Amino acid sequence: MSDDVFVHESSYVDEGAVIGKGTKVWHFCHVMSGAEIGEGCALGQNVFVGGRAKIGNNVRIQNNVSIYDKVTIEDGVFCGPSMVFTNVMNPRAEIRRGIDAYLPTLVKRGASIGANATVVCGNTIGKYAFVGAGAVVTRDVPDYALVYGNATKIAGWMCECGEKIGFGSDRLRDVDGYAKCVKCGKEYEKRGLVVKRQN
Repeated sequence: MSDDVFVHESSYVDEGAVIGKGTKVWHFCHVMSGAEIGEGCALGQNVFVGGRAKIGNNVRIQNNVSIYDKVTIEDGVFCGPSMVFTNVMNPRAEIRRGIDAYLPTLVKRGASIGANATVVCGNTIGKYAFVGAGAVVTRDVPDYALVYGNATKIAGWMCECGEKIGFGSDRLRDVDGYAKCVKCGKEYEKRGLVVKRQN
């Protein structure tokens, strides 16, 4: 662990955890041996990181979030307060499931997950996607998609800067074509459920 990592005295970082420089681990956290956390991250109060979890650089994890084994979070992701990751599809208290039963979850670069959202294991949240507060993610979320509800449905598309973008002349229709963010000017092309940045 780097010398310029801050770990609050109430938190536990087990030997064998890897934490990058400039990362802050606040009150009542537990980082298990084998966990990998990048540089410049912030772990809020009461965060748990499993020994087979991987967290990229500049990730913000708010209070009361557990990052379980086989969850991978890429750079620049925001995890809102009390959001939930799972790792087993069919848990039973009376049956012990080993690591082989855990399904991997991937959160790609720049995605945001709102407060109290639940991400069911085995799914991928695309880059710069936006998962609304309280949403339940039961399937893959495409890059730049805005999703909310239980179970989530695509409700629009998001710019990398966090503004909603629209495709079509009235900016509300969900059609193929091009969109330009009115806030930052980034341009996107949409074909079906695939959105790509153009500039």
